[in-house]
Amino acid sequence: MGDATVPVPLSVLDLATVGSGTTAGAALRTSVELARLAEARGFHRFWVAEHHSMPGVASSSPAVILAHLAAYTERIRLGSGGVMLPNHAPLAIAEQFGTLEALAPGRVDLGLGRAPGTDGATAAALRRSDRLRETADDFPQQLAELTRFLDDDFPDGHPYARIHAVPGPVQGSVPGGVQSADRPAVWLLGSSGFSARLAGELGLPFAFAHHFSAVNTVPALDLYRESFRPSAALAEPYALIGVSAFAADEEKDAYRQVLTGALGMLRLRTGRPGLTPSPEEAAAYDFSPVERDFVDSWLANVAYGTPDAVRDHLDGLLKRTGADELMLTANAHTPAARLRSYELIADVYGLPARA
Repeated sequence: MGDATVPVPLSVLDLATVGSGTTAGAALRTSVELARLAEARGFHRFWVAEHHSMPGVASSSPAVILAHLAAYTERIRLGSGGVMLPNHAPLAIAEQFGTLEALAPGRVDLGLGRAPGTDGATAAALRRSDRLRETADDFPQQLAELTRFLDDDFPDGHPYARIHAVPGPVQGSVPGGVQSADRPAVWLLGSSGFSARLAGELGLPFAFAHHFSAVNTVPALDLYRESFRPSAALAEPYALIGVSAFAADEEKDAYRQVLTGALGMLRLRTGRPGLTPSPEEAAAYDFSPVERDFVDSWLANVAYGTPDAVRDHLDGLLKRTGADELMLTANAHTPAARLRSYELIADVYGLPARA
């Protein structure tokens, strides 16, 4: 199992899953454990995602979680997968991620999404507006404004020309100031063609949510590459895909865990969000034929089973998509099993052993 080599960088997307019988605090402590494991085993980056009004997901505040993780790690890149920009003022995000960059210089990714990360009513409460469609359609303008704040380069005469995101470049232009060498790396996230095209046109790296929009993966990546224009940030296209992956020593144990995530997703999609159910609850659940079809369809896009089976699934996905990086997420109930899954995947790909 240790003879294999990793074909592309492997990374981690953590949802801070809150399982039945546990707490958000325990879930966030598991996130710290997982980030330290990922760093020790040579995973490339560790992202958390913005979700709201979902009892089973404790990642409503990515910047807060990332600041905590920065204190427990030294090398691994940390980032958002993503921050849902329409929920926030661009200046606020520039300040939050400028602060993260000051805390963890040279290893902060600012992944940005256009979706709300929740239902419409919650999005309206976050934004203090019910103009959700118009706000989402303003995404390119919001992104441009955020980028101007990050670079501190609004043109003369702009209403924001004298406003500065701090921490940020302005601190290098005042008397006695020293400019930081880095700023957060901006990524665009998506599950359809909109962000794929925009990322290409702006010359930004692109992360696609294959784990919940598998049918759109290849078309979106093709559109990204066709649209790509070199930029100061990136000379060539760079595409990452998020993939659900779960390894265990035996296939039946992996299935027990991924079924908990599938049942949790079924409940979310049918308006019944809750904590991620335990393996026992998922095994005992009486699925209707329609529910069983949903679960089977969902699990068809999850790489699960023994480590060799997971590797085969991921290698096949790489061949189909040509992705430059795989970001693995393990949406399942049991923390010890999730940590073990990442260890097994690291082993099967020959990633470095813990020091």
